[in-house]
Amino acid sequence: MFRVTQEIDFCYGHRLLNYAGKCRHLHGHNGRVLITLEAQELDSRGMLVDFSDIKHSIRTWVDNELDHRMILNEADPMVSVLKEHLEPLFLIPHNPTAENIARLIFEETKTRGFPVVEVCLWETPKSFATYRD
Repeated sequence: MFRVTQEIDFCYGHRLLNYAGKCRHLHGHNGRVLITLEAQELDSRGMLVDFSDIKHSIRTWVDNELDHRMILNEADPMVSVLKEHLEPLFLIPHNPTAENIARLIFEETKTRGFPVVEVCLWETPKSFATYRD
């Protein structure tokens, strides 16, 4: 079995609904995501996937869709206020926890045809969430 992992750094904001701690307030993170791909065979070049293919596809998507955006639950009451002020948003149907953001990136990677098996999202230098297939 062959495995490759690419790291992508991005900044994002969020807040958690129905949560009693500090994360109920709008705040931001310097996130780091590790995307792990796996396959039994290598291609004709001797690669599982060219790292530049991941960069051009997934890193570009993260940069364009998630970086420097507020990732919020689509039912969050702040959505209308932030839209009114033209703030960049990425809305999801779930609470934007590290676990759900890792799943979001996993699903996008899979949709783009990569053999993804795991995505780890480091929300802080000491805390991360993992989503696996």
